[in-house]
Formats: sequence, C-alpha cells, structure tokens
Amino acid sequence: MTKSIVISGPPAVGKTTVAKGLAEEFSLQYLSGGDVLKEMAQEQGFDSAGDDWWDTEEGMKFLNQREENSEFDKKLDEKLTKLFNEGGMVITSYTLPWLIQDGIRIWLEGSHESSTKRMQTRDDMSSEEAYQITKQRFDKNKALYKKLYDFDFGDDKSVFDVIINTDNLTAQQVIDVAKETVRKLL
Repeated sequence: MTKSIVISGPPAVGKTTVAKGLAEEFSLQYLSGGDVLKEMAQEQGFDSAGDDWWDTEEGMKFLNQREENSEFDKKLDEKLTKLFNEGGMVITSYTLPWLIQDGIRIWLEGSHESSTKRMQTRDDMSSEEAYQITKQRFDKNKALYKKLYDFDFGDDKSVFDVIINTDNLTAQQVIDVAKETVRKLL
C-alpha cells in the first residue's frame, strides 16, 4: 500500500497547487477536504460553486453555521480519515494531520501578507478584502478546531514531517521541495 499524504496550512498558502503537483508526480489520487465540505454545504442548500466560494459572504455564512454545529466537520473528518488510511491519496485538510496515525504530513507556512497577495491575484479582489477574508477564515477555523479537537491550528506543528515556508518560493519551487521530501519518506 502506498502511503497517503496530507497537505495543511493557512488559507491561500498554496495547498491545492502543491497537492495536485504531488498527486501527478506520484500517481496518487487528489482530494480536497474543502471540496468535500462544499458538497456538504450544497446538501444544506448553499450554492457552493466556484473555487473561491469559501471567500464569499455565503461561504463565511457556512463557516459560521459550522461553528454552531460541529457535525459537518466530524463527518468530513471521518470520511477523510477513512480515505487517507486506505492509502494512495493526497488530501488537503486543516484537521487531518492531527487525526491520523500514519502517512506523510506537510505544513505549508506563509506570512499573512503572502496569503493576502495570493488570494488577491487568484480571486481578483482588493488587497484589503483579501486580507480581511484570509484573517477571518484563519481565526474562525483555528477557534473551531480548538473547540472541536483541542489542537492549536497554526501553532502546534509537532505532528508534521516537514514545514515548508512558501514566502520566498515560487509555486513550482514549493512543489519541488515537497516532491523531494515525499521521495525520502515514501
């Protein structure tokens, strides 16, 4: 069985880009924890279409709903854990690194300024709007996971095999560092 890989980090740090690059390089299946959660949002009547949905007013509304009802996150994490443990996956997830026992865990570190710039470019929004959204998403998710699982998202990095600072690297350079790490750990 091929080990699975989980990529975590703050919003707009490049998790999806790196995960897709690793999935292609190592012939693994890619899965976005956020996309699975968006499917759950659709089941609740949200229109969660689009890659930038989490950054919209409706996406933030769903995040607020998750704060009130942790069942969404528990179901998501059960599903992701099961798929991860089957092997052969690259999954992006905020929580999975703290919930699994095996596999490769990669944390992508980036300054809030870098995440703001990335989101501003990716989602075609103002710098101020991107800053507010990335900050709010990070803070709300951190509080949610502390309440739900009692870990400090963004602070407790002891579970990770490698931490890659993305601030001064291109997307391809981050992917290359991640590939090198995975080759050593597979």
